[in-house]
Amino acid sequence: MARNPVQVLSKYTELYGDTFQFYLGGLKGAIVTTNPSVIQHVLKTNAENYQKSEIQVKRMGHFLGKGLLTTHGEAWRTQRRLIQKGFDRKQLEALSSIMQDSLAESLRDFDRQASLGPVDIYPHLMKMTFAMVARSLFGARLKDDDIDLVSHTICTVQEFIVRQTIQPYLNPWFAVSGELRRHEDMRVRADGILMAYIKERRSQAPGHDLLQTLMDARYSDGEGMSDELVLSESMQLLVAGHETSSNALSWLLYLLSSRPDCLERVQEELDSVLGEAPLSHSDVLKLGFTTQVIMEGLRLYPPFWMIDRMAVADDSVGDLEIPRGSTIIVYVYGAHHASRYWPDPESFDPERFTKANAMLHTPFTHLPFGGGPRGCIGGHYAMLQVLMILSSLLRRYDFQLTPGQTIEARPMVILRPRHGIRMTFTEAVTA
Repeated sequence: MARNPVQVLSKYTELYGDTFQFYLGGLKGAIVTTNPSVIQHVLKTNAENYQKSEIQVKRMGHFLGKGLLTTHGEAWRTQRRLIQKGFDRKQLEALSSIMQDSLAESLRDFDRQASLGPVDIYPHLMKMTFAMVARSLFGARLKDDDIDLVSHTICTVQEFIVRQTIQPYLNPWFAVSGELRRHEDMRVRADGILMAYIKERRSQAPGHDLLQTLMDARYSDGEGMSDELVLSESMQLLVAGHETSSNALSWLLYLLSSRPDCLERVQEELDSVLGEAPLSHSDVLKLGFTTQVIMEGLRLYPPFWMIDRMAVADDSVGDLEIPRGSTIIVYVYGAHHASRYWPDPESFDPERFTKANAMLHTPFTHLPFGGGPRGCIGGHYAMLQVLMILSSLLRRYDFQLTPGQTIEARPMVILRPRHGIRMTFTEAVTA
């Protein structure tokens, strides 16, 4: 289970059906489901009865503080309403120029690396997306060294949280061996860097980034967020906002490398809509086929391969009894690969997401951004980011998958490529 929970849960789904009992780490019982009726009930219809479970509230809260990812109830609803303003159409239009400036800087570094030979696209894309999210949050003044340190901290801590959750019997050893303290110290250092930016911003003219949205937010009593809460929300937006996009982009390039027909259609659409211009928020709705490709990539390789919840009170849906305290695992990867809802589920077929075909999908069988009231707050930002980077890469380079690789997924918090994905990039040849 610790090495590849997706393989284990997929095997059990095959054996026991779309909903079954499973023991995490051999210790804690959970109900695992790919049944869309159960998923809809847990995430939407009776969402008030299902809180985020231990991995979110306790484990992540220990390292990331209290914020959107680690709270529930009225506190969560209040924060959600305030932060949502940072992701509306007007703000995304304002962020587009910050995002493009960050991308231009990242591409200069990528050009240098790609000119030396094959590159593992995963770390490069993660660096690209993290810099973009960080500068969307903190503006252009965020230093490269600080971005690198915070990014490394987040990735290292995430891996540690997964180990704490999947192998809970090791937690006493983590405490006495110093592993827990080492990761806490990393977090403190990253927090200190971001807090310095927050305190500096308090004395500066207002910016047009997400940090300003957090600072300008006001509760019903007229008070704003404390620096500590701004820090927690900023860190959690960084966690949620960068690795999802870099994973999506890595898998998309991998899928397109084996489908020249799809790649050509995407490039033709980009040329038609954008020409030589950089992509802006107003272009997103014009890129119909490119969006289909992204949606199909997210079906095959959903960044969040599972969503976990805990039942607050006894409940039932259909014939399934859900006792109070039960952990529910919405097995997103399993739902995305269920042949019952997706014919030939392992094939890459963007036609599944034409407007006509999308209307025929069973609700809650495609959950790249979650579902219900706790669906991803930054879903539109993520799509803008993926389209922005993809459109730049596909117009700038021709690329090929390096032969002789084993490409497989590694389920951590995010569904990463286990061994990376190596590709060769050359300057695009135009007709």
